[in-house]
Amino acid sequence: TFRLYRLTVVPVASCTGSMTKPCGFEFWRSTLKGARYVVAPMVDQSELAWRLLSRRHGAELCYTPMLHAQVFVRDANYRRENLYNELNQDDRPLITQFCANDPEVFIQAALLAQDYCDAIDLNLGCPQMIAKRGHYGVFLQDEWDLLEKMIKLADEKLSVPITCKIRVFPEIEKTVKYAKMLEKAGCQLLTVHGRTKDQKGALTGIASWKHIKAVREAVNIPVFANGNIQHLSDVQRCMEETGVQGVMSAEGNLHNPALFEGCSPPVWEMAEEYLEVVEKHPPCSLSYVRAHIFKLWHHTLQIHQDLREELAKAKNVAGVAEVNRQLKQRCQKEMAKDESEWTQTLLPFPHWICQPYVRPPPKDPNTENGQKALETKAVSVKRALEDGDGSNDSLSKNKQKKKVRNPNKNFCPELKPKYIKCEQCGNPKTNCLLSVHFWVIGHGLRFKTKALKQCNSDTGGGLTNGTVSTAVHDPL
Repeated sequence: TFRLYRLTVVPVASCTGSMTKPCGFEFWRSTLKGARYVVAPMVDQSELAWRLLSRRHGAELCYTPMLHAQVFVRDANYRRENLYNELNQDDRPLITQFCANDPEVFIQAALLAQDYCDAIDLNLGCPQMIAKRGHYGVFLQDEWDLLEKMIKLADEKLSVPITCKIRVFPEIEKTVKYAKMLEKAGCQLLTVHGRTKDQKGALTGIASWKHIKAVREAVNIPVFANGNIQHLSDVQRCMEETGVQGVMSAEGNLHNPALFEGCSPPVWEMAEEYLEVVEKHPPCSLSYVRAHIFKLWHHTLQIHQDLREELAKAKNVAGVAEVNRQLKQRCQKEMAKDESEWTQTLLPFPHWICQPYVRPPPKDPNTENGQKALETKAVSVKRALEDGDGSNDSLSKNKQKKKVRNPNKNFCPELKPKYIKCEQCGNPKTNCLLSVHFWVIGHGLRFKTKALKQCNSDTGGGLTNGTVSTAVHDPL
């Protein structure tokens, strides 16, 4: 007896590259397990211990801290300390984020990381000055040709999907066009931070969910929202208003790692649990640990300021744990007092309860202390010029430091030696033409370079005329 079976071939969604891999909504549903609650990539703050703590309290997906692609390629220790050593089965799904501005370097770094995570994310949202100097993050958002090349190459070469985290443009239309370009290039999941490049620090302000909603409606890939998330109710409201698949939290998570559980536990409970995780999963940089405790105890340290300094001086995890114990004891003593004694703050909860830090809104330049400023501004008084005697009281702080290092240093212009200036360049003019490496037309101000000083000290001062003119014109 023969039986005939009809074979049904189910197509597997694949990205544009040659490798078969889940992408788009299949990637989100299967690999990321439909994650809705997401811990953001935070420089030096979303390390393994913090990710594990957050997962215990409701986080369904975590990102690594932002890693520098060029350093990741070049430095084996950097790779080991920031990803390889942090491999843990409880820490999945996990997305590794890189900052980069060179397609080849980005691909090299991503290839080295892809076996240790579920996707690679390109940071296009960091607005900090270090990103501006390094030319990465949000400062690439106008270079669409470069970004398209980077995303396409990653989509073709990697065995895991490529995702992006962006900030918005002031114009919704341009933001939508930007998102669609990234999707077309091969981005399989997009995180949209609803703030512009300039919304940072004192100008952070409110994130625009309208921008996020417009992007979600325009693209055919999963979208995560980022911005204005302080409580679980904000998460639910954001998903309803924007239609996104998930919501990412950064500062809200740092101040309350149980945010996605919808509860606000006492700070010491979260701090103690975090320190236990740190002990179980070494190594963890002490600077990371200290920074997390500062964030958790932020509101309490405004009151118990003496322990702020103790926390800053802690030399190891045990020292941090001791400060945490003292803060706990003080807060428990306050709890035993009459409620009216510890409710004299503007916080929604007592200061020892995990709760968000709300940034003060940017000040209106036309107002002062909530009242309309006077139209006529007072003339600013500049610091008086230094007195001729060079006394410390009249010197700037920088010059006072120099005075400590060199008590004989003179800051009085009238007492400084006068030199005849060169008619061509304005530098002091003398007659010597001697240079160590080549002859120059110079002014003969002779003093030793650092190298010559070292050589002179090593040889017991045997150099004669071992001097260099640094005020030079063109070499002969």
